[in-house]
Formats: sequence, structure tokens, C-alpha cells
Amino acid sequence: MPLFPANFVEELKSHLDIVQVVGERVPLRKAGGASWKGLCPFHGEKTPSFNVHGDKQFFHCFGCGVSGDVIKFVQLADTLAFPDAVRQLAGRAGMTVPEPEDGKADAESSREREALLKMHEVAAAWFKAQLAAPVGRAALRVVRERGLTPETIELLGIGYAPNTGLRAHLLKEGFADAQLLKSGLVVPQDSGASRDRFRNRLMIPICRDTGSVIAFGGRAMEEGQQPKYLNSPETAIYVKGRTLYGLNLAKQAISRLKYAVLVEGYFDWAQAYQAGIQNVVASSGTALTVTQVKLLHRYAGKVVLSFDPDAAGQKAAATSSELFVAEGLQVNVAMLPAGDDPDNYIRKQGAAAYQEQLRNSRQYLEYLLDRSASGEDLSTDEGRRSFLGKMLMVAARIPDAAQRDQFADRLSHKARITEEVVRAEIRKMAVQRQTDPAQLERRMAAPGKITVVERGLIWGLMREPDSALKALSELEIEDLEGLGTVGILRQARSLLEWPPAGIPSALIERLNPEENALVAEIARQVGAPARLSECVRALKRNRCERERAALQREISQLQQAGGRENEARMDELGARKLQLSRKIEELLGSPVVTAGQNTVE
Repeated sequence: MPLFPANFVEELKSHLDIVQVVGERVPLRKAGGASWKGLCPFHGEKTPSFNVHGDKQFFHCFGCGVSGDVIKFVQLADTLAFPDAVRQLAGRAGMTVPEPEDGKADAESSREREALLKMHEVAAAWFKAQLAAPVGRAALRVVRERGLTPETIELLGIGYAPNTGLRAHLLKEGFADAQLLKSGLVVPQDSGASRDRFRNRLMIPICRDTGSVIAFGGRAMEEGQQPKYLNSPETAIYVKGRTLYGLNLAKQAISRLKYAVLVEGYFDWAQAYQAGIQNVVASSGTALTVTQVKLLHRYAGKVVLSFDPDAAGQKAAATSSELFVAEGLQVNVAMLPAGDDPDNYIRKQGAAAYQEQLRNSRQYLEYLLDRSASGEDLSTDEGRRSFLGKMLMVAARIPDAAQRDQFADRLSHKARITEEVVRAEIRKMAVQRQTDPAQLERRMAAPGKITVVERGLIWGLMREPDSALKALSELEIEDLEGLGTVGILRQARSLLEWPPAGIPSALIERLNPEENALVAEIARQVGAPARLSECVRALKRNRCERERAALQREISQLQQAGGRENEARMDELGARKLQLSRKIEELLGSPVVTAGQNTVE
């Protein structure tokens, strides 16, 4: 039996960018497309023959012949055995390494993932069959009315989900009811039975970049059917924040053309691809994540955004652009006429007209300057100050110094303020971001100062997410004050509505590298550091003690001030202090872990 399951190793590699890992040790220069070149670190040479391919995620030296993936590179560079290289990279990615004692659980997890992949493959074939059957005639007519050819329909695997039938088909194929529920393809009912999740919907398979079907998007067929688009929930094989729709079909074209086109919806993607624009991916109407940005960065250094021109679309474009710019990508924005999206624009105007829109796309920072300026009266001091304030926040996030200076020049011209003043303000803003409370909150205490309570909650989130979510739901934001891991736990609280199976991966992708390293270290521990119920009581008690101390300080101040006018206030504070003392006694009703200790009382 291999030391690590194959699916874990593949998932680990999907979280890493070989160009970034190698580039930290070897000076690389762009060699075209997604390829980079440098001097080989494994033999002496004066002419670069060491190539790193971001799209295929491997390296090869034409001088000494050595080649491999990111794990192999770390093995050779650091003289490590395969298991140690995996552990080092997993710590970097914030992933928990399945150790030998986890073998049984990991084998079950691996079997579950394989079953889910097979189940989605069977479901995709069944949906396609329904589209071709009499029951799918209306759905097929809808697809054809949207201008999709039979070849495109086949390429995308588009199908139809009738009101019932999938659950029975999957049971007949040998899958258990419990597996069906984990897949998200069926949902439980109050009666205890289960039914198909997707009913009377046009079905679009969602694939990982290797081509395996991992989820579905279902479009409503009837007027008033809600929601208009129903997507699969997150599962052991599908995390929406790591998936870009259509990347499996577009990645070669993106690497060849050296840029990607990003659209919002499935049919935007389908029309663009059918029109010959094959370097296109879609965000599927959800907010873009840093993980998706890094995934796309593997294949290209430039992206053209083609979102809807309405307010929501432009807001999404602004948010997405800032993520891309922060990761060092060049970003352009293609503006379509009001009321259009790529889907209907291509159907009305044709592929050539849409290509022209992409060619005429504007650099994002230029677009943002004009868009923001249009909302201010720059003839007034107040309007210029407001405009400058907004743009300084953008400028401070631009990582490339040359690009930041160029933006400063354009900003100073637009705001009618000298370049020296604008650049000084940008430097000041950059320093301010480093000391901003929101940023400082994400900086953790040293690992030795992380309490057992925090470790217990974090361990639970990674190993027992269902129970940990229930524990977190009992806590309020104020209960987390003063903790070294408040940034991690606040991010976890934002995921309370997520399916438990998706919590570990969803949390990891929201954390910075320092936080991820701590989470991975805690998750490796055998056994829970503390019971989750004890952690909840400890944090609540700690908050009560803080509030009681604050009340006592205020009471002492009033006592020193004296005067009858303060007596009513002192009585009120005393009553509240008594209530807190009683609550603390209740929370001490059984042995608990204290929030400031690393031991259990």
C-alpha cells in the first residue's frame, strides 16, 4: 500500500504552482507561453537549459536530462525523500498529510471520492440520454434556440434532468443511498426519504481541469422556476472556489495565446467557445477566489474580463480585477453595450464583432480611473479628494513598482495633483495597509502562545467539521476577541452555512500562508486537543470575565469621582456585574479548558 493515497498527492499538486516554487530557488525568465527558463540548479551550466512549464506543471533540463513535477523538484533541490518532500509542500499549501495512523480513514475517503467521481460520470451519461429522449424535447429546443450546434451540445455534455428518475437509476447502478446523499445529486426530505436535487432542469456538467465531471449546473426550464440556476453543493470532489468552468477544454488555447478571456455564465462560455474563442473560462456567476486566480495564472499572464455591463457585472469586474492585479497578472476589461452579455451579443452581432470587442478592451487600471472619475466632480476640491482617496487604495495593492508608478502618473493627471504628492500618498497608503487593524488581525501570535482552546476548535474544523461548525455557531464574534487565531476563526465563522465536507478546503483557501502552516500543524495532531464543548464554554467564560473586569473598572472610576448623581449608574453596573458572575459560575459547572492555558484543568 502506498504511503500516501494517489488522490491526496494529486490534490496537493493542484494547490501548488511549480513556477512559483522553482522561482523561489532559481532565477527564471519568461520563455514564451506558460514556459520559463533558467540555469539548471542540478548541474553547472552557463547557458540556460532548465525549463519550467506552468501549464503542464513539470520541469525538464535539456542539459542533464533531469525532469519531474513539483514534488520531484523539491526532492532533488533539498535532498529529501518523497514522503518528506510531500510533507514540506503540504505545509506550504496548508494541507493535512494523511499519516499511517489515518490509513483506515484515508482509505475510506479515497473510496468515497472514487465512488463520487463514478457516480457523476453515470449521472452525466443519464442526463445526456434524457435530453435525446422524448422527455427532453423541450429542453433540446431551448438549447437549439440559444444557437448551440449539435457538436457544441455534445462537447459540453449538456443534458436534461426530468422531475424524477436519477435516484432510481443510480441505485440500480449499485450506489448506496448514503453515497447519493453525499454526492448532492439527491436531497433528503422531511419524511426520511430522498429525491432528485435537479428536477426539470437543463443540465451542464462542471469538470475539473483534467476533464472529470465533479458537479452540475442546472438551468430552470419554466418561467418563475427558482432559482434560475441551481448548482451542486460542495462535496469531497467539488469545491467551487477551486474550479473554473471550461478550463479543461480551454487550457491549451490559453497557453498558446498567452491570455484568457473570463466570462460569467455557462452560456456566455458556450457561445464564445463555439465562435472560435477557445481561450475562455467562466466564473459560473460566483465571486472569484484567489485560488482560481492562481490556477489561471499557471497558463497565462494576462486576462480579459468580459462581464455583463450592468452594475452587478461591473462590480464583479472590479473585484476580480483587483485579485488578478494583486497576483501580478495584466488585466483588460471588454465593455459590451448596455443590456448585452457575451451570450446574446455573439448571437446578435456574430463572432467577429465580439472578437473586435475583446481587441478593443481597455487596461483595467485605465478603465477604473475613468469609471471612478465619472462619478466625481473633479472641478471641486472635495471631488478630487474623494477620487484620490478611492484610487490610492487601489494603487497601494499593485505589486509591480513600475506599474504602480505608471498608475500614479495617470492618477495625478486625472486628479490634477502633482505626481510627487500622489506618489507620496501611495507610499503612505501602502505603509498604512501594513499597520491597518484589519491586516494586523490576520497576523497571529507565536505558535507557543496559541491556547489549547484555539487548537481544539481548529483541529475540529479540519478533522470533525460537522461538530466544529455547531460549536462555532454557539459562539459570537465577541467571544473570539484577544485570540491569536482570531483571523482563522473569523474566516471559519463565515462558512457556517457551508456543507461540512467542504469546510477544510474552503477554509484553507481563505487563509494566508502563515495561518495555513499553523492549521496544518494542528491538524496533524493525533486526537483532539480539547473537547469542542469545553472550548465553547471556555471562550464564553473568558468573554464574561473580560466584560466583568471592564465593569469593575468603570465602577471604580465612579467611586473615585463620588457624588450622588453616579449612584444610579453604579447600581446598574453592579447588577450587570452580578449577572456576569453568576454566568461565570454556570460556565464553571464542570471542568473546562481555560482560554489562557495550554492544559486542561
